[in-house]
Amino acid sequence: MKVLYLDTFAGISGDMAVGALLALGLPLDHLRQALSQLPLSEYSITATSQQVHGITATKFDVHVAAAGQTHRSFRDIRQMLDGSALEPTAKQRAIDIFTKLAGAEGRIHAVQPDQVTFHEIGAVDSIVDIVGTAVGIAWLGAERVYVSPLPLGSGMVQSQHGTLPVPAPATLELLRGFVTRPADGESELVTPTGAAIVASFAVPEPAPALRIQATGYGAGQRTLKDRPNLLRAIVGESVASTGRDDVIVIETNIDDYNPELYEYVMDRLFAAGARDVYFTPVHMKKNRPAILLTVICSASDRDRLAGIILCETSAIGLRYYAAQRVVLPRETRELTTPYGTMRVKVARSPDGHENIAPEYEDCKRLAQHNNVPIKLVYQAALAAAQVSSRNK
Repeated sequence: MKVLYLDTFAGISGDMAVGALLALGLPLDHLRQALSQLPLSEYSITATSQQVHGITATKFDVHVAAAGQTHRSFRDIRQMLDGSALEPTAKQRAIDIFTKLAGAEGRIHAVQPDQVTFHEIGAVDSIVDIVGTAVGIAWLGAERVYVSPLPLGSGMVQSQHGTLPVPAPATLELLRGFVTRPADGESELVTPTGAAIVASFAVPEPAPALRIQATGYGAGQRTLKDRPNLLRAIVGESVASTGRDDVIVIETNIDDYNPELYEYVMDRLFAAGARDVYFTPVHMKKNRPAILLTVICSASDRDRLAGIILCETSAIGLRYYAAQRVVLPRETRELTTPYGTMRVKVARSPDGHENIAPEYEDCKRLAQHNNVPIKLVYQAALAAAQVSSRNK
């Protein structure tokens, strides 16, 4: 399983997250093209290389004209994202980050999320940081995101609401369930945007053992006295041995929902951390045809995923129970085929047998690019994977 690990020894902010993803290989042109789908103007982005305490890092900057620094409500931002031509996974992840922020701000100010007005976060640079992070993580293709214990800093910070204690109230709201280090640092190290990114993407669980593939560093704005102001991002394959995996199974029977919308529900659930989602045809009382919606997830994701089901579907109740799985060690390989580079998943059984599964989205992309049947791309991926296994 491909994993992204965020080593937050100096905290996390939106620009640091984008910088770290660029350092991992996210093409700046790809980011520019994605951001161009938003109805925002009078800004530009740059990515420069910096040395911070002798470490080469990427500094991501958003240069905004004064007219771009306006306040926006959560409702306005959500409508802007919904109406954009962003790639669906990145769009949904960006909406999820803003939804987390609006929920936290709403609880603090005792207002409904739709009534929340973002001040600093509603400005163009913050929107670009959040959408840029969503685009970068979608591009990376990590199946799970983990985060180290977060240093919360100390002191005071100025905001549109006046002087606030560090960490900001919204930051604390967002980091419920995550391991933190209170009073570590002399300033604000985790911003509300950084906390929302963590709350939306990461799981509050220890990271598994990793076979490291790449590292990247994103530079922050300030110079810190006691540590390099960097976010370290590590990409690797989890190497957990065969064993028990504790999960939660969420189920609900639905007989009054438009079946055209199930694909969207599935995409939302996967983007929010579900390990598996599937639909089973069933018959209910009076022999009514229905769908059994099943979601497999970690315990920490249960409430978030249940909320999505109850919000997006016509379900009026759910049931859930703990279950255990036997899981095989697995990895994702990037292989070269006659049609282009693509990824395959490889799971290894105790007797050494390998189960190989080419990534469907990569097969689809290369089939369309080369104008060939997808089955030819799939077969080429299997052949390349078998050669790769023999050469290991």
